[in-house]
Amino acid sequence: MKSNKTHQSLERGLRIIETIAAIDGSATLAEIARKTSLARSTAHHLLRALLEFGYLVQDGDARTYTLGPKLFRLTGRAWTKEQLAEIAMPFLNELSSRTGEGTSLAVLRDGVVTVIAKRETEGPVRVVQEVGARRPIYCTAVGKTLAAWLPEQELEGIISRTVFEKKTAKTITSPTAFRRELARIRATGSAIDDEEHIKGIRCIATPIRDHSGEVRAALCIVGPKTHLPYRRLAEIRQALAAVSADLSARLGHGSTGKMSEKSPGGTE
Repeated sequence: MKSNKTHQSLERGLRIIETIAAIDGSATLAEIARKTSLARSTAHHLLRALLEFGYLVQDGDARTYTLGPKLFRLTGRAWTKEQLAEIAMPFLNELSSRTGEGTSLAVLRDGVVTVIAKRETEGPVRVVQEVGARRPIYCTAVGKTLAAWLPEQELEGIISRTVFEKKTAKTITSPTAFRRELARIRATGSAIDDEEHIKGIRCIATPIRDHSGEVRAALCIVGPKTHLPYRRLAEIRQALAAVSADLSARLGHGSTGKMSEKSPGGTE
């Protein structure tokens, strides 16, 4: 009967979603078929339907299926650091390719800024970054970006616990100056670390928002100041803004859950 077939298709589709969620939110067609005991053709048909309805998205390069922003919007769940890192990698690769500089993604959890994904350049002069490395919130581009859109009470709590250590001659060393800097960042939409954390290194970062509109991460371009002179910052900011918008769209920002067509993780 038709109702039985509908019930069976629904049960299989939900089983696919549960299977992908159980393996860190990402899986290939072969993995899904094996773990659900479905024929590859049946699994593929159901996956295409789930893609169409926005419950899943597909990485066109890796051919993997991941949970879509619609599921996170409906359930109120947040991406884990590992899921965000995997989602972000194609965007980091694209941004690094467009600018020739290193890129990274950082998040703020429990008042701590942590790099969760990176892409380094292949050239002889580069800034080496480490996944898992912590960054000061007051003198790095990613830290200032993540702080700029925090609720006031949360921000003031972090400021009260922060020791404004002077890292370089340009480091912000007072809460008042930090608050002024955050107001500037909110007005311009991006943050700059102009040799404030490490002498000779410049960074520029923008916020990454999810389906709720909240800032969930900061996307950053980093390089020696000789690679990022002031006259080049406008060009860099334009590329960063474009990729940030695509990554935010991948997380469901500004849409009903469908990804930007220009996104590196778009469906085929």
